[in-house]
Amino acid sequence: MALSFCIVDDDPATRAMLENIIKESQLGEVIGTARGGEEGTRIILETHPDVVLIDWLMPDQDGLETIMQLKRQGYHGKYVMISQIENQEMVGEAYQSGIEFFIRKPINRIEVESVLSRVTEHTEIKHYLNELKSSLSKLDTLSQFSPNTASSTSIKPRTVDDMVRPIYMNLGIVGESGCGDLTAIMEILLEQQGKPGSFPPLRQLYEAAAGRYKHTPREVDKEAKAIEQRIRRTVTTALNHLASIGLTDYGNPKFEHYAPLYFDFEDIRAKMKEIDEERDDGKSKVSIKKFLQVLYLEALDQMKNR
Repeated sequence: MALSFCIVDDDPATRAMLENIIKESQLGEVIGTARGGEEGTRIILETHPDVVLIDWLMPDQDGLETIMQLKRQGYHGKYVMISQIENQEMVGEAYQSGIEFFIRKPINRIEVESVLSRVTEHTEIKHYLNELKSSLSKLDTLSQFSPNTASSTSIKPRTVDDMVRPIYMNLGIVGESGCGDLTAIMEILLEQQGKPGSFPPLRQLYEAAAGRYKHTPREVDKEAKAIEQRIRRTVTTALNHLASIGLTDYGNPKFEHYAPLYFDFEDIRAKMKEIDEERDDGKSKVSIKKFLQVLYLEALDQMKNR
């Protein structure tokens, strides 16, 4: 999908360079440019671009202040910060404000193309998630996966495992007990692709997975609870792994790709702070549903392209 961009930077050479890169690389369409934060705010609210490329330091209004103002006025697009700043605390503050990626000055064509390609990828994932919620809204899915019928399967576990194992490796969770449960749930969801229904409740997924090798309602209920705990521990391990990478290097490709894709960045940042301060308060937040939705979409994409 072609994205629309707005570029906000007080340097005309930077604006022109970014616009040319976006156009020549066919990354999307630049629908607005601005010389400062105040002008940028007006143009962005008028044009509603998908992505805003915004300079951090500008004479009239800095990038972070502009972003906060845009959010207060209802703009919810994606932000890419343009900056020479390397201070980790300031970079962390930018991420907390809603920045998803950085482009560092002086502008480098390869970096711009790489960053904006990742922005496009993340936007497509979000678009697919929204489509999944809206287009499959009328019927409950997986209703036939009761304890008596959930043992039937048309997708070979190894095939699905092959698709998701590289993701597990990059998330640092290979070997975690919950990976088997995640794979089982992916098998169930992939078997159901194309059938109407909203994304199933987590409890229903846990019971469907448990029903593959447990048979009585009591056994299924007990195993579903165990699956929930194993998956939560595994997803928390992924959060810890990515936060550790980000604490060392914000620019690490694995961190930049997987952290905002699988987790809310506020949760990643909180875990990074916790690790940096050498404490573990045991209160790490993770959205299991978001994690499963993204994992499913990545597995589905791999299955269609195999």
